[in-house]
Amino acid sequence: MAEGIPSPGSVEAQIVAGTLHGDKQYAFDEAHDPDHPADFWFQESEEGLILFVVFYTQACRWSRCLGCNLPARMSRRHVGFRNLMAQVDYLLDHPEVRSRRQALHKVIVSNNGSVLDEATFSSTALIYLIAELNLHLPKLAVLSLETRAEYVDPPELEFIARALREGETPTQLELAIGFEVFDERIRNEIFRKGLTLQGFEALCQLATRYRFRLKCYLMQKPVPEMSDEEAVRDIANAVAFLHDRSQRDGCHISLHLNPTYVAFGTVLERRFRLGEYSPPRLRDVARAALHAEGTSLSVFLGLSDEGLACEGGSFVRPGDEAILARLEAFNRTQDYDLLREVVAMPKA
Repeated sequence: MAEGIPSPGSVEAQIVAGTLHGDKQYAFDEAHDPDHPADFWFQESEEGLILFVVFYTQACRWSRCLGCNLPARMSRRHVGFRNLMAQVDYLLDHPEVRSRRQALHKVIVSNNGSVLDEATFSSTALIYLIAELNLHLPKLAVLSLETRAEYVDPPELEFIARALREGETPTQLELAIGFEVFDERIRNEIFRKGLTLQGFEALCQLATRYRFRLKCYLMQKPVPEMSDEEAVRDIANAVAFLHDRSQRDGCHISLHLNPTYVAFGTVLERRFRLGEYSPPRLRDVARAALHAEGTSLSVFLGLSDEGLACEGGSFVRPGDEAILARLEAFNRTQDYDLLREVVAMPKA
């Protein structure tokens, strides 16, 4: 096999095939130091302080969702467990993390793909991470693992949940799933997510059985085929569905609503350049989130493009500072009056 050409059936070949299927035009980040995470940041929520970490691993094997360039921050090639363990050490020894150890309530673990896919995220490193969190974060109440549904393995999760209960504070396990779009045709035929409603419902039942929490990522207006009104309506339909599942199954479900930015190197960027797409406006994000008022769902609004938007492709527009401040305050308080204030603000 020639150097640089992945072997047929390998994980690398799957990544390349998914990238081609999704018509992506970006490179992977092979220059990143494999002993350092790709990124980490802090979030403030009603639950308390959150640490969000993106570990640097081999890229998502699916890699075909329209408008997603998250794999561009990962490696096309395998990243071993020793590198990942070094990333854990770097993270927990970082001054910003060390200074907040006593305040951290929740850690969200991502690799811009599936943390539960052992082919791209070492099981050894995952167990090491949990042990280190137990040792160093005494107030940790929730560990959230981002994954695609097909990598959810009940015996593995039961073991992880047991390990988490051994910390100073018993820690709940949360599965974070990209649901993205409620409309199934748009989700799978246009956005190419590869998640059926039946598959998601099975995941809800599993989470209920093991008393895991569930977090669902939704994207507002992720494809050019949706108008702004259709995008708000899709979020409203998703909220109604998730609330019903939560009530029916007794499963704790939270909603992470991401307004869509135009990710570089994707079909969405090309449609944006042709004038066929514009990101949602933050006022419409507030309108969409208001549908969760009075439901069983907690809501967090994703207000950063993580530096992955193309030039001019962010959902944050000039003059949005006052709106952003209210939406950030909503994340901390779940005060829906803040959303009503945003909706009532005069349009620029």
